[in-house]
Amino acid sequence: MSTGGTPSSMSVSMVKILLLAPTFFIFFPSVVSQTIPSSDGGQGQWRLLHANVGISAMHMQLMHDNKVVIFDRTDFGPSNISLPGGRCRIDPSDEALKIDCTAHSILYDIITDTYRPLMVLTDTWCSSGAVLPNGTLVQTGGFHDGDNVTRMYTSCPDDICDWVEYPNYLSRRRWYATNQILPDGRIIIIGGRREFSYEFFPRPSPRRHTFQLRLLIETREGNVENNLYPYVHLLPDGNLFIFANTRSILFDYNQNRVVREFPRIPGGDPRNYPSTGSSVLLPLDENEHSVDPEVLVCGGAPRGAYQQALRGTYVRAISTCGRLRITDQNASWVMETMPIPRVMGDMLLLPTGDVIIINGGQLGTAGWELGRQAATRPVMYHPSNPSDQRFSVMEPSSRPRMYHSAAILLTDGRVLVGGGNPHIYYNFSDVVYPTDLSLETFSPPYLSTQYASIRPVILSVDDTVSPGQRFLLSFSVGEYIAGSVLSVRIVAPSFTTHSYSMNQRMVVLRIDEIIDNETSSSSYSLSVVGPSSAQIAPPGYYLLYVVHSGIPSSGVWVRLQ
Repeated sequence: MSTGGTPSSMSVSMVKILLLAPTFFIFFPSVVSQTIPSSDGGQGQWRLLHANVGISAMHMQLMHDNKVVIFDRTDFGPSNISLPGGRCRIDPSDEALKIDCTAHSILYDIITDTYRPLMVLTDTWCSSGAVLPNGTLVQTGGFHDGDNVTRMYTSCPDDICDWVEYPNYLSRRRWYATNQILPDGRIIIIGGRREFSYEFFPRPSPRRHTFQLRLLIETREGNVENNLYPYVHLLPDGNLFIFANTRSILFDYNQNRVVREFPRIPGGDPRNYPSTGSSVLLPLDENEHSVDPEVLVCGGAPRGAYQQALRGTYVRAISTCGRLRITDQNASWVMETMPIPRVMGDMLLLPTGDVIIINGGQLGTAGWELGRQAATRPVMYHPSNPSDQRFSVMEPSSRPRMYHSAAILLTDGRVLVGGGNPHIYYNFSDVVYPTDLSLETFSPPYLSTQYASIRPVILSVDDTVSPGQRFLLSFSVGEYIAGSVLSVRIVAPSFTTHSYSMNQRMVVLRIDEIIDNETSSSSYSLSVVGPSSAQIAPPGYYLLYVVHSGIPSSGVWVRLQ
């Protein structure tokens, strides 16, 4: 791990090189492994990968080399995994451990099921992140000495890469902020504790710039706040949807202007940290006459739940979801009820376009020791089903995943789940929910072996995709049903922390032509059209899936120019 140059050394010109210069790109094979993990249960299947990886997975990001960057915080004392080569982190400002020879970040390889320690120097507690178009993870903010630091991790083939830090790069402290990748490859960083502004990475000039966002001022509830980690989604018109507490706006970040304010979500209860729900932008379908974005917000905790939990009373979490069609002239929230109330639940887009709601609790709120009754059963939300058939309950995990747990989608369609530490320090005994250092996966029902005959296998695909341009893809399938149940989808992997998966999005691409292979009865070629604009899908690395009759292939990596 190293410290980068002075803040001025990360000029806009330097970052443009990182974004654009082809010599910086590291390409990996598109098709890495087509081995499909099995899920023979109709309600999915859990599998423990590692009982102890040394750290609790507070933050996770899947990289385009099929490795996952995982990190916790640094200010609680030693972790359970040592730094290699006798290295130690020396931090005179750390209140817990000024010389720390343990790691607080790891790199997990999903192909080999192995991991190695990474080294962070400053505190990453409750930070945020996004991936640049060249595949570099930009991670921002944190606590104490890390609150205005930018960190970068770039994958490498020889497994010697590590974090590089740029102290004092951010204009304001960003603790509990949200990051969103933009159509031009920049990252917008919004909010943070007692920060009511946004800024950009890279900076437009060596001088620091921030822009006030009144929504964050107006939605803060005293010391409880209830508007941290605001939900931010990039929309097809290039504006941002921003949700904080109970309110949401359509925001033009270029002009620092609120284009539109939407109705408050019904019920009057907050949905952001610490009354932590979650949110996704539902799949954008380029096959429709117009791409009409819809946002889904689920779960959270009732107003006042945080104060009651501090007094030892843990109230029932919110059981409703709100769905908003943003382009409707009179847009209004359509409310639905989950089968299980949930606070601190993660929401992930699956290759099928369904949403999995996983982790969290049924009582209390986010915060130290403030959650109870773990919600161990994931719930599937099927957005295309009739309104009374959208939820289904999955197989429970044997491990509670409460505050500071995380989940991400993996290349093969499994969900990686880790973390859970509702304590100030690591605490493994005499507590309701011990610190959890394990990693496990949940295999949704579509991975069941009973679907092997209709599961597509991608044989080849172009490594790079250009907006609006056709590209070729070939796949095989044992039992081909019909082109009407065939789709090609790209998914941007999320940066997940605190029950919010930043930057995740799915685009259903337009298929121009389906071509039978004359030499094989089980293989087919597709002519597919890339996303129509960078507003629909910003440049960068995406997982591409072929979905046939509701059953997805394993994903392959493509780079959107």
